[in-house]
Amino acid sequence: MPDIRPTVGSGALVLNATYEPLCVVSVRRAAILVLSAKAVCVADGDGILHSARSALPVPSVVRLTRFVRVPYRTHVGLSRRAIFARDGWRCAYCRGPAETIDHVFPRSRGGRHAWENVVAACARCNHTKGDKTPAELGWRLHCLPTAPKGIAWRVLGHRAPDPRWADWLDLREPEAA
Repeated sequence: MPDIRPTVGSGALVLNATYEPLCVVSVRRAAILVLSAKAVCVADGDGILHSARSALPVPSVVRLTRFVRVPYRTHVGLSRRAIFARDGWRCAYCRGPAETIDHVFPRSRGGRHAWENVVAACARCNHTKGDKTPAELGWRLHCLPTAPKGIAWRVLGHRAPDPRWADWLDLREPEAA
């Protein structure tokens, strides 16, 4: 069994046989997939995994050898960390560092716990806002809250992507002509 210790960016992107991104797994799981011939390494990470008899480059991106049918997920799960990531860890009201989440239309007044009604907020703004709407206080949101879109959000969620995954997650910036 290889000696697998957590490394920086200790995750590996798993691609389907058609190079479609599926999920992120630990380096240990990716190495096991490669060693058991269930996947092939597409891009190497930093370092080498050693066992008593062999050495294996740390996999950063692996592709499954057989196609796996996965039900299509249309939505991104709503979580506290995902809200912070969507809003850039900034308060939606004052753009200061976010510490809490806030319901734009308060739940006590019938507001839903949904992507379109939840924003990241600093403790001061959240406490000042209380059970009111931003319009009642004369405040405005710096950007309207919406559900995140794109394959990167479905695969990664709130995780920061490894730069080596950009080709498979459509993270490349369009080049200026």
